[in-house]
Amino acid sequence: MDKPRVTPKDFFIWAGAMIALYASVFSLVSLLFEYINFIYPDALNAYVDPYSSGMRYDIASLMVLFPLLLVLMRVIRRDITRDASKKDTWVRRWALMLTLFVAGATIAIDLITLINYFLGGDVTTRFILKIVVVLLVAGGGFLHFLADIAGYWITFPKRAHAVGWGAGIVVLASIASGFLIMGSPAVVRLNRFDDQKVNDLTNIQWQIVNYYQQKGTLPAALADLNDPISGSIIPIDAQTQAAYIYKSVAPLSFQLCATFNTASRPQNGRATAYAKPVSSSVPVGGPSDLENQTWQHASGETCFTRTIDPERYPVFKTEKK
Repeated sequence: MDKPRVTPKDFFIWAGAMIALYASVFSLVSLLFEYINFIYPDALNAYVDPYSSGMRYDIASLMVLFPLLLVLMRVIRRDITRDASKKDTWVRRWALMLTLFVAGATIAIDLITLINYFLGGDVTTRFILKIVVVLLVAGGGFLHFLADIAGYWITFPKRAHAVGWGAGIVVLASIASGFLIMGSPAVVRLNRFDDQKVNDLTNIQWQIVNYYQQKGTLPAALADLNDPISGSIIPIDAQTQAAYIYKSVAPLSFQLCATFNTASRPQNGRATAYAKPVSSSVPVGGPSDLENQTWQHASGETCFTRTIDPERYPVFKTEKK
């Protein structure tokens, strides 16, 4: 009996299906890991991505690759239904066996890692949840393709459709959860504008401090900070194209004001501004200024009062000739 012929179409459909499968699984596991990290933050990791870049990329990958995987697998099963010999092609056997090998190896590594951490006494809730995620995804993939080798899904096509719908629901729920955490694209854009405003205010604040150290007095207006020689230009609000508000309220105190789209919100249990300020850990004034230095803000116009501590930031002395 002649071996079934593999056409270029068969080869590239299977290659595309396997690439879409592996990338979809990786994106799904990575996305679930992001959710676990969000719910159970690492106390040793002080950095929090304010825009959930990892979530966004994983969601985008799933939205493109998972539907592609379903379409390609549907084409493959339709071709096998029309021509039963296609189930014995070498490209199908290699693809299924490779997937079984990868899934089985992943399960084994997953269990070894769990036991190793358990014996070391370093088992946390977030770690256990990640192990469970990998075990469920890899185990589900292993059983699915083991059944595929046995011809189970060809014999029971309705059950294959049910599994496809079930996987689709899981992926759809995972994507929807990401939008609940990140917010809509419109909200993310507003938060990015707020981030830029905080960074601009930080920039202006340190230019004011530098001006004070150079001249021994606060600037009368923000325009005084512009320096064509050094190239220093005071930023404006990128969203409204309006200048930021500056007020000199005392010889050593000033206010900076901006209009924000949203209020600061906690990130992973940390009460920090959604837009992380630059160099916010260095106080401008005394201890009473430390709370303001975090740049917490409400929606709408918010003013930040800063008092320069002359001991921390003394006026530069110039030598008289």
